[in-house]
Amino acid sequence: MKRPLNIHDALKALSHPGRLEFLRWLKQPDQYFGLSAAEAREGVPAGRFEMKGLSQSAASQHLAILQRAGLLRSRRIGSTILYRRDEENIAALKRMITDDI
Repeated sequence: MKRPLNIHDALKALSHPGRLEFLRWLKQPDQYFGLSAAEAREGVPAGRFEMKGLSQSAASQHLAILQRAGLLRSRRIGSTILYRRDEENIAALKRMITDDI
């Protein structure tokens, strides 16, 4: 589901180093999660973040905050939720920072 970008929510979400790291990982999911190029285009399963040493609840909380901030998109396939960066909103955030600050 597409979320509108709110600069305040986005910057608050990015203020946590772990969430910033999630976005970095999702920029190159094939490298960080061992996915094929086709799998990476679809999104990263939420469970893959747990493999990075986080509990399921911590990973879910970080992913939800990034999604509410408009920086991630998700889709459900069966019982699996796939996450990927919202490149359109990330580009808009970069423009806002450049233009407004």
